[in-house]
Amino acid sequence: MNIIDYIAQNRDITREQLEAVLTTDDKESIEYLRSSARRVADSVYGNKIFMRGLIELSSYCRNDCLYCGLRRSNKEAVRYRLNEQQIYDCCATGYRLGFRTFVMQGGEDGWFNDERMCRIVSNVRKQYPDCAITLSLGERSRESYQALFDAGANRYLLRHETASAEHYSKLHPDEMSWQNRMECLHTLKEIGYQVGCGFMVGSPYQTIDTLYADLQFIRELQPQMVGIGPFVATANTPFASFPNGKVSDTLRLLAIIRLIHPHVLLPATTALGTLHPRGRELGIQFGANVVMPNLSPLDHRKDYAIYDNKICTGEEAAECRACTEHRIKSIGFETVVDRGDYKKD
Repeated sequence: MNIIDYIAQNRDITREQLEAVLTTDDKESIEYLRSSARRVADSVYGNKIFMRGLIELSSYCRNDCLYCGLRRSNKEAVRYRLNEQQIYDCCATGYRLGFRTFVMQGGEDGWFNDERMCRIVSNVRKQYPDCAITLSLGERSRESYQALFDAGANRYLLRHETASAEHYSKLHPDEMSWQNRMECLHTLKEIGYQVGCGFMVGSPYQTIDTLYADLQFIRELQPQMVGIGPFVATANTPFASFPNGKVSDTLRLLAIIRLIHPHVLLPATTALGTLHPRGRELGIQFGANVVMPNLSPLDHRKDYAIYDNKICTGEEAAECRACTEHRIKSIGFETVVDRGDYKKD
């Protein structure tokens, strides 16, 4: 049986098959992988690409992750945080533009404590009862996750970064715990969130074995969302001189994830668009079905610099939405701005 057919039929992949898929130069095999992934995505969600409104809350972060431009040791990073009214204004703008999912993302900033963050979530929930609220605020306590869920949050994005504890230790400072990251993800699922995990493709010290572990972790966790994008080397970090991740590997892994987890909500990330001028379009063609135009205030877009040369930092929200929609329509897909909920198997 063809490798791609095996993956699609069994919703699984062996380590040897993964290596074969990532190393092949056979154009017909790559095209068959792409078309198979897209066919699976279409069978679940049609040719619809869901648009989420991204609001970047804060560039402050308590952590010192070795790959991130917002790491606390980066003295060159520009620090900002949105106040509550700015967040509500972003939501109002997004709602007028048709968005029905808001993604509130930020560094692990203690200013956004449970009291403040629960108030923000509750107010957005009351103002926009027909919208989904997604949070991506890093590691918090079970009590915090529960309080935010009770306040009205629906989804939570927390990249696991790697399913290998050894690899995790090479990407993060000693005070950060791989075990805690894993426990957070399982806690979020237990509470009832729609959960997103993910990893960087081509991160330093990544191997076929660690990637295989990532895919098996996704099969075990069965998250509603998976966010992957290429590693982008960033100035003022310990990994500034490392090579960027490969767009080609990212596309193949998007397709594999679609085949092993057909119902997953799978973003075509900004990092893909940063390393390739048509990166997000290619991601969609390889099975992705989510994009996240930026609703953040224009004067802070460039300051949320988790990696270098991030795209879409100079467009107003309406421009960002229109540009994204145009790009998606140009490759034959329909953009939709409804909640775009996960479809159960």
